[in-house]
Amino acid sequence: MRTFQSGFADLIIAFISYREASGSWNNNYEENLHLFDRFCAENYPEGSSLSQDMINTWCAKRDTELNRTCETRIRVIKAFINYLRERDLTEAQMPKKLKKEPKSYIPHAFTPSELQRFFIECDRVPVYKSLSSKVCHITCPALFRLLYSSGIRTTEARLLQRKDFDPTEGILNIQKSKGYDQHYVALHESMTSLLILYDQAANKLQPNRTYFFEKYSGGHYEKNWVTYTFHSLWRKANATVPDVVPYALRHNYAIENINGWSGNNSFDLNEHLLYLSKSMGHRNISSTLYYYSIVPCLADMLLEKTESGFNKIVREVDYEEE
Repeated sequence: MRTFQSGFADLIIAFISYREASGSWNNNYEENLHLFDRFCAENYPEGSSLSQDMINTWCAKRDTELNRTCETRIRVIKAFINYLRERDLTEAQMPKKLKKEPKSYIPHAFTPSELQRFFIECDRVPVYKSLSSKVCHITCPALFRLLYSSGIRTTEARLLQRKDFDPTEGILNIQKSKGYDQHYVALHESMTSLLILYDQAANKLQPNRTYFFEKYSGGHYEKNWVTYTFHSLWRKANATVPDVVPYALRHNYAIENINGWSGNNSFDLNEHLLYLSKSMGHRNISSTLYYYSIVPCLADMLLEKTESGFNKIVREVDYEEE
């Protein structure tokens, strides 16, 4: 753990210990908190406690930042303030949340042939004598099929631990998610079988590993590895198709589920939305409703099927909230 120098360094250390004990801590959080601590120590050398001026000055949006990047930088500060307020250790107020800029990204509409070629390339990852090659050879087919078939976030897959997979029930216990929300994901039996085979093969190569998808050198994969590997395989499989990001598999999962509801005569919108929302780890249904905007004509279809009930459920929502 880093050394902290501000007048409330002991509270920072207690906060970090609390988060570590709950399994909700990472190096990025510690880096941003350390920078905040140094800022307070240098600019408020006499400050023995957290003040509103410290918070307002540090959390103000910088000229070089977008609203969303500012929110990312100060997220751990907000968590620290909340920790102190819950224990009556500060009266400082949270900085106001900035409105996110509209996203221009349009999810890729996968075709069956594109996906088929992509997964063929996943299965063709070459294997050599090195441990890194052997691990990558078995990881790619399982990891990217899991993202495709379950809709979990890439971060959730990277940080998934071995103990979080129940092979008997086919359930993933997602403990490392966006924010600190824990949720469960029920897998298709074919995906469960594939993960069991992967786990057995990986255990032979890396006995007693902690992470389900663990690097040959130990620890979880980084975001850049997932992005680079996905792009590499995608270009081999679909050279004439523009680059696609791994997160598009999550969008595809939502869209395929929503489109699948159209053929159900006993359609129950609220029930389907609730199941999909919980499976995808959304805090509320309004976050899931974002996908209506990227499924052509779905709103008209839902209106026809649900009549007046549609307007009670589908309200104006912030499509950026995940």
